Amino acid sequence: MTIVAYQGEPGSNSATAAHALFPGCGEVPCTGFEQALDAVTLGDADVAVIPVDNSAAGRVADVHHLLPESGLFIVAEYFLAIRFDLMGVPGASLDQVECVRSHVHALGQCRKLLREGGWRTHVSDDTAGAAREVAELGDPRHAALAPPAAAELYGLDVLRPEVEDDPENTTRFVVLSRDSGSWPDPDGTTMTSLFFCVRNIPSALFKALGGFATSGVNLTKIESYQMSAGLSPSRFYVEIEGHPDEPHVALALNELRFFSSEVRVLGVYPSHAHRLRGRTA
Repeated sequence: MTIVAYQGEPGSNSATAAHALFPGCGEVPCTGFEQALDAVTLGDADVAVIPVDNSAAGRVADVHHLLPESGLFIVAEYFLAIRFDLMGVPGASLDQVECVRSHVHALGQCRKLLREGGWRTHVSDDTAGAAREVAELGDPRHAALAPPAAAELYGLDVLRPEVEDDPENTTRFVVLSRDSGSWPDPDGTTMTSLFFCVRNIPSALFKALGGFATSGVNLTKIESYQMSAGLSPSRFYVEIEGHPDEPHVALALNELRFFSSEVRVLGVYPSHAHRLRGRTA
């Protein structure tokens, strides 16, 4: 049985993603992303399932900062359709609700409902945790925005189903392991995630990324961040379509290395089927 660490409580979207990827898995719920990554590093879990970005809220804070320092490898990706139900204690009605609890991102992704209801909001550490809090309070004036699984898990009634603003709301998760595993066949549709730090020279970023353009490599994501205060060069997290063993990708990576002080491949893994939807629509 695969043991999976994730941030959040049972019934959260991260838990849903973990069970979709690893049916029947054991769970290690963690209070934060760093704790989930540490669980894998220390051997308390086989893999971690971590959200990296959401179609409505954008980048998940801190994750891209943590990935390069974790020493772990990305071995898979998964796109989860995000669904939120408004739930309350058994017997509660929508008219009784005065306060809605959830994670800050969930509250931001259900603004239409909250404006319609005119309710106060309370930020919880986790969506499923908000459902647990409502169950523990036992007060019909408090409701939670949480994934559908949380209602059954904590014995709550669904007051309004599927209340997310965007029906296409999707979160991308990555699976991290201590072992990079076997890279997929370069003939397949592959993603490569990597980290690099540019050399402290004029136009270093322009020159470092130039190889991707001239080699025809599609850069799907680039995130910059500072590791410390001061004038140290920025570090970058990048995702590209392609396999390092493909000739045009290898050329781009060679040029990147020439203008960078450090380049580290964080993972080579199959593209999830969700990526093909926009191309075939």
